[in-house]
Amino acid sequence: FCMMCVMEAHINKVLHSSASAIQPRAVVNVLTRKSFQVLLHVFFPSCRGEQLTSSFDIFSQATTIVHQIFGGFLRSRVTCLSCKAISDTYEAFLDIPLDIKAASSVTGALEDFVKPEQLDGENGYKCSKCEQLATASKRLTIHCSSNVLTVCLKRFDAFSGRKISKVVQYPEYLDLGAYMSQAAGEPLLYSLYAFLVHEGFSCQAGHYYCFVKASDGCWYKMNDASVGLCDIKTVLCQRAYLLFYAR
Repeated sequence: FCMMCVMEAHINKVLHSSASAIQPRAVVNVLTRKSFQVLLHVFFPSCRGEQLTSSFDIFSQATTIVHQIFGGFLRSRVTCLSCKAISDTYEAFLDIPLDIKAASSVTGALEDFVKPEQLDGENGYKCSKCEQLATASKRLTIHCSSNVLTVCLKRFDAFSGRKISKVVQYPEYLDLGAYMSQAAGEPLLYSLYAFLVHEGFSCQAGHYYCFVKASDGCWYKMNDASVGLCDIKTVLCQRAYLLFYAR
């Protein structure tokens, strides 16, 4: 199925309807045929267009509407510690996956994300200038940020699938400036506008609900048919899974 087409039809209905609320039957009908675990692996990637753009080269991907909204570029810089030669490679991204095992906050996890890694021994760097296996430093940074930043907190163990349920603090406003390739530049401020919460013990089961900031600045908890107004204190104390920040 094409989730982008379903969402396009839904948005058109929202914009042209005079009613105060509408029933998203097309979206719901798709979801009722699939488990909520599939929501993460099929529905969400499809909405962002990964299935539509994965076969494109890195430059073509950047021209799609999905990448213009969610997409950015990471830079991986390897510096040979013997001859100081630098090698840069770039990779397109639609979200930033953050390891939270050793972090208690999103900012702490971002610091770990851009922390330099030493390559040595059997994991040494084959330097083209030295023409030998050398000790090197490798650092990942955000080279070009996205208009909408999607942060994925890695709450599920890659081997067991069990959930990491620890509290991870996340800010209402996030400055990405310190994690960019040019860290000395202007502040790059983002504002939290939505996030997804998983309720359950593993990636094989559970329930998803979300918190969304409306155009009037008010926050709402969206849990199936239940919609409730929330204050910012409640919003910032959840065990978030996917966070969405907008410039």
